[in-house]
Amino acid sequence: MDINFTLNGKKITCEAEPSDTLLDVLRYQGCFSVKRSCYTGECGNCAILMDGKLLPSCVLPAPQAEGHQILTVEGLSEGQDLHPIQKAFVETGAVQCGFCTPGMILATKALLDRTKYPSLDDAKDALGAILCRCTGYYQPLEAVMRAAAYLRGEAVPPYTRPEESVIVNPKDADRFHWVGKSVDKLDAPKMAKGKPVYVDDIELPGMLHGMLMTSPYAHARIRDIDTSEAEALPGVHCVLTYKNVKRQIYASGGQTYPNPKPWDQVCLDNKVRFVGDRVAAVAADSVDLCMKAIDLIKVDWEVLPAVFDMEETMKDGAPIIHDEPDAYGVADAAHNKAFVIDAAYGNLQDDFASSDLVVERVYHTQQVQQTPLEPHIVITWLDENDRLVVRTSTQVPFHVRRIISPLIDVPVKNIRVIKPRIGGGFGAKQEVLLEDLCSLLTIRTGRPVRFYFSRKEEFQSSRSRHSDRIRFKVGVMKSGRIKAIEMDMIENTGAYGVHGFTVCNVTGTRGLSTYRADSMRFHADIVYTNLPVPGAFRGYGGPQGIYAVESIMDEVAEKLNMDPIKFRMKNVVRPGESIKIMDKLAEFDPVPQKVNSFGLEECIEQGKKAINWDRKRLKRFHMDPLRPNIRRGIGMAIMMHGSGIAGIDMGAASMKINDDGSFNLQMGATDLGTGSDTILAQIAAEVLQIPVNKIIVYSSDTDFTPFDVGAYASSTTYISGMAVKKCAEKIKEQVLERASAMLKQPIDVLVLRDEKVFAPDGSSVTMEDIALNSLHRTNQQQIAATASHFSPECPPVFAVEFAEVEVDVETGQLNVEKLVMAVNPGTVINPVTAIGQLEGGQATALGYAVCEEMCYDGKGDMLNPRFGDYHILQADEMPEMVSIIIPQGEPTGPFGAKALAEIPTDGVAPAVANAVADAIGVRISSLPIVPEKVWKALQEKK
Repeated sequence: MDINFTLNGKKITCEAEPSDTLLDVLRYQGCFSVKRSCYTGECGNCAILMDGKLLPSCVLPAPQAEGHQILTVEGLSEGQDLHPIQKAFVETGAVQCGFCTPGMILATKALLDRTKYPSLDDAKDALGAILCRCTGYYQPLEAVMRAAAYLRGEAVPPYTRPEESVIVNPKDADRFHWVGKSVDKLDAPKMAKGKPVYVDDIELPGMLHGMLMTSPYAHARIRDIDTSEAEALPGVHCVLTYKNVKRQIYASGGQTYPNPKPWDQVCLDNKVRFVGDRVAAVAADSVDLCMKAIDLIKVDWEVLPAVFDMEETMKDGAPIIHDEPDAYGVADAAHNKAFVIDAAYGNLQDDFASSDLVVERVYHTQQVQQTPLEPHIVITWLDENDRLVVRTSTQVPFHVRRIISPLIDVPVKNIRVIKPRIGGGFGAKQEVLLEDLCSLLTIRTGRPVRFYFSRKEEFQSSRSRHSDRIRFKVGVMKSGRIKAIEMDMIENTGAYGVHGFTVCNVTGTRGLSTYRADSMRFHADIVYTNLPVPGAFRGYGGPQGIYAVESIMDEVAEKLNMDPIKFRMKNVVRPGESIKIMDKLAEFDPVPQKVNSFGLEECIEQGKKAINWDRKRLKRFHMDPLRPNIRRGIGMAIMMHGSGIAGIDMGAASMKINDDGSFNLQMGATDLGTGSDTILAQIAAEVLQIPVNKIIVYSSDTDFTPFDVGAYASSTTYISGMAVKKCAEKIKEQVLERASAMLKQPIDVLVLRDEKVFAPDGSSVTMEDIALNSLHRTNQQQIAATASHFSPECPPVFAVEFAEVEVDVETGQLNVEKLVMAVNPGTVINPVTAIGQLEGGQATALGYAVCEEMCYDGKGDMLNPRFGDYHILQADEMPEMVSIIIPQGEPTGPFGAKALAEIPTDGVAPAVANAVADAIGVRISSLPIVPEKVWKALQEKK
């Protein structure tokens, strides 16, 4: 049928099926700003304006567009110009991964069309229709208010909140030219304009659609599978099952070679181990045909007993989840133990015996999902040389290439992996989930294939954060000195062990690294269950360990009648001290670590002022006479997180000069929306003393960029940044050598600044002069360099989190009123992106603390695999947030920088838990802290 409507000011007629959604039709028309994300109208990433009203296009039948005016972000501006709303979003750093940005921009336009003078609550209500997983909403809200001022015709001052959040020593204020400055993200304008920058934003001739058939059972064996009817369906081109795919044991986690054990996966197996596990893959002419083909696949199931509890699974007689003979490195298959960790130093038994006080508690953390707004998606094709090209939304393009090579029987040299812009990762995309199957479908059919997860599949078949049971035992003296700490935990790794050992290792490291003790012990059982598989998630085990240790430390301080901050600072590791437990815990061989830069004391002082800590002692603060059912509390937590993986992570960069004195910077480092492309360009610009816009960045393409492990472990700025700095310094040497010959002056007297090289006599040559001379005139050579970097150190970042809460003692309702985070990430390369990381990480962590949880029925089927039921915090639910940065330089990092991205996820849960205990006098020992738990705890107290 034909549909007639006006799209971005132009009348169009297009064909559509009655079953088509308006989202599909708009993307066929080239409007790639409307995103495929939830398919249920709950995230707003597909938003449009229809006759001025904000609507989700993913649930609107296409025929309903008939006769209407439809506006997408593409219609807001032309050419290089930005609409004032787009400009405001770019300037405030509100564009991170950018996937939700078009929806937010349209929500802002709808609001500002209604009112020229919106309140902050109006802005929150408007953006409440759009889910964001990156920003924490503060910068988008500031963008709304800034855009309103632009549209009123006001003179809008520069955006300075990020710089105001950085507590800089005055003597360091003008130390750098580009480092430490809030440079707009290089990719922000194109994402604000809705450009086709993501994996899904291309159409290839003859492209097929791929789809996964998943298991309806938590544990079952496939006696037989019949695909004949599916294969006979016209338009179906390939069906993959365990019968026609090579059985190659592997681990799907995007980690360093060799992947940590266990290796317990194959592409397609004759046994399934969780609801959502792989059964078959189909390639067909359309999505509808894929679904029909899957319905025609006949499976003869032998349903097996399943186990979901992490303690029950270790018992004798429990169902054995991995009984296959070719699994490699499983610690104890008979008791469903994927891995066991034991590490200790000192004499634990004697130190507990001699302690004046011993406190022992058990904590439980839940399974939560990363929920990137862009689901996993891959497009594969064969290029003109019959090499396989994999265009994928991944954090680890080089690991993807290496891992899929033996699975698909294609040598690494014949595989090219490209990572375009990525609509959020958060660890979920540090994994090979679709690339192998999509590649096989292309190899079998010779056609391009597009393969993606639905939102339900993203919840069930992707990855998540591990749930844990953590027992802490702490022995202290009356003076407050810690004598002994024991940490014993069970980690639920679900159906497969991928990331299980390494995440658990970090949980132990984070739980036992912050404080000194005469003795420590860490024991962990990483166990299989028949639940969906956890993996990497921002913080990578840190949030679980820090929640537990900071909860018990608060209680120990209370029992000693000591101020919780004074107790912590009495025991925290200090500069120059070694972190003893890290001599025992490591991914491969332990690498001893010590503290270099610190800054924690100033973080605490600044945080105390911002939260008004001294109110905690006042009875009138805790109780409100006008609201007798409300209790207030303040809590805090100290966090420590590493910068990369010592002795393992490596990044590389290459640069070359162009005729006009600009430079190409090529890196394997993967920008997830964090702004790493911009930050790394700033590092290069600082070395070469040229504007950032003179650096053209190209990253994450295994054919054209140097190797990098990828975006994880908070390593990009610290590791890849140092590679870029080394590379730029090599370029600088060559520039000065060429300038020396041109100016006939010794190198050591030349000065590089403002795109020129100056000699003492005042003579100079521009960077363009140098480029033209070196490329065309004299002793021609390409000024170019490559450098790589790895570090034997992973300098810890220290931070403190404060939380203020209100609790209704009649209902158990918990409201987090304020969060304050103060952190020392070393030198801040870009304040505006840094603030975005702090606020976005805290927003994710707040959901972990108070509302998010993957829930299952008795058969292991997830009950809430959609945004409407899985509660991600919205803009109108966010508390006041204060972010403070204490930039004390790290001697081993680029210009003194170290990590920042993961530590914001670590401290919110324990700070909120401790604030709740301060408010009501009862401690909640499991996450999330929902009203039901609070109410039950209050009833038990009575």
